[in-house]
Amino acid sequence: MKLVKEFKAFAMRGNVVDMAVGIIIGGAFGKIVSSFVADVIMPPIGLLIGGVDFADLQLVLKEGIPAQLDAAGNVLTELVPAVTINYGNFIMVVIDFLIIAFAIFMVIKAMNAAKKKEEAAPAAPPAPPVPTKEEVLLTEIRDLLKNK
Repeated sequence: MKLVKEFKAFAMRGNVVDMAVGIIIGGAFGKIVSSFVADVIMPPIGLLIGGVDFADLQLVLKEGIPAQLDAAGNVLTELVPAVTINYGNFIMVVIDFLIIAFAIFMVIKAMNAAKKKEEAAPAAPPAPPVPTKEEVLLTEIRDLLKNK
């Protein structure tokens, strides 16, 4: 029971909840960027370099073997897929990363600029200290002596 209470206290701390929200939003943002790269950025780049679809770029290390069927349609041998290095997908993932890294850089840069602006703002001068009763009494005595 103590372990459950400790875990609940840990999980409900502000930092853990904030981190969880950040991870969830980051995952959604990653999907948006992946779609942006695959559906918006890469088609024009592929068109510029001769109509290449980056998702199809691959280096075949070993050709696949198609499935063998008999006359009745029964499978004699299973399909053996080709062994490939999919460098087109890797290029798209690198571009995804660069866009996400740049977006995070810009957010942090804006936060740092706001923080510097906040720190650079001149602080209001502190209010003069309130004189103590003794100081007030001594000031009154001094003023009375001056008048004589």
